[in-house]
Amino acid sequence: MQFDESQPIYLQVVLQIKKKIVTGQKKNGEKLKSGRELALEYHINPNTAARVYQTLEAEGVAFTKRGLGTFVTEDAAVNVSLRKELAADFIARFKKDMSEIGFTEEEMRTLI
Repeated sequence: MQFDESQPIYLQVVLQIKKKIVTGQKKNGEKLKSGRELALEYHINPNTAARVYQTLEAEGVAFTKRGLGTFVTEDAAVNVSLRKELAADFIARFKKDMSEIGFTEEEMRTLI
């Protein structure tokens, strides 16, 4: 994965995991990789991997069972809100990027 220098790495990994959940690549209740495995997969520091899981837990996207690992939330409603959250983020980024190159909101709507 190529990391964007303008955003913290852990947030980029969090976003990738959220995308996997929304697209069904990771199912509700499914066990996530260990912190060490996550660090190896994304070529990140194990402390960064721990921060990824802490963030996912704080946002209610994942939970940890002591001694068993970290799991995707079993709450299906989280998937719906995640999908909306990701869509809002993508739209905001699109609008920001387009306005930086001189497009008005009306022009953006026309393009879409």
